[in-house]
Amino acid sequence: MELHKLHYLEVVKRALAEDIGSGDVTTNSIIPPEATTNGYIYAKENGIVAGLPVAALVFETLDPRIVFTPQKQDGDRVEPGDVLAQLEGPARSILTGERVALNLLQRLSGIATKTAALVENLTYYNTAVVDTRKTTPGLRVLEKYAVRVGGGQNHRFGLYDAVLIKDNHIKVAGGIKKAIALARKNVPHTMKIEVEVEDLKGVQEALEAKADVIMLDNMDLETMREAVKMVNGQALVEASGGITEDRLLEIAKIGVDLVSMGGLTHSVKALDISLDVGEIKINTPHDNLQGD
Repeated sequence: MELHKLHYLEVVKRALAEDIGSGDVTTNSIIPPEATTNGYIYAKENGIVAGLPVAALVFETLDPRIVFTPQKQDGDRVEPGDVLAQLEGPARSILTGERVALNLLQRLSGIATKTAALVENLTYYNTAVVDTRKTTPGLRVLEKYAVRVGGGQNHRFGLYDAVLIKDNHIKVAGGIKKAIALARKNVPHTMKIEVEVEDLKGVQEALEAKADVIMLDNMDLETMREAVKMVNGQALVEASGGITEDRLLEIAKIGVDLVSMGGLTHSVKALDISLDVGEIKINTPHDNLQGD
């Protein structure tokens, strides 16, 4: 679950630039530049926290004088009132960075929380919950990280790291077998080939072409059950399309290896998290004088 700051530094910079623009006119007109404060970020509902290193980088990027001290770790379960992190430093900078830090932290924690709930439902089944490319533009690396924090697995990251032959590819290529043959000819031998099928005929063609992963797209439970029997361990089986929380357990019982769910990232509810600051202190030159 490790996430290096180089993976998301540009995301943080863009988010800060978008929010701050030419300056935080509210904070800068009310808070003296020499003022300092402390504050704490805390949960307001139950969930799984994800994104604390991201929130820390927001404040570090904005003002290195801010001391950000985590009180929880990504992956921890939290309850209302739990303190996630403490902050201390220039009051202007803490208030200016508040919204960007919370936006990212709330969204990532919401994804981790939703993923964890789904994964927990499948505790007794050998079916993994995986994400899709239906992510917020520019936030994919963070949202897929949050899925892992919640106990899920990542599907391909982008168009470049795995072959996924979908209906339009099949149509253009002239069939499932032709599409798989072309892909196998033109990609590295180390790259897995997955193909999307809509019926049992497609499953048979995918097996004959020796696909590594067969995606059962929008199949009803009975057809899916027959498909799993046909595959019989010859390839990984992924269920996708219209997968809801209500259907998840029934699908896992059928014996698919993977269930991909765009809803993990494209329509998740943010976890309710807030930041409160303490007393504002005004440091004057007199405060720094040393007595005899």
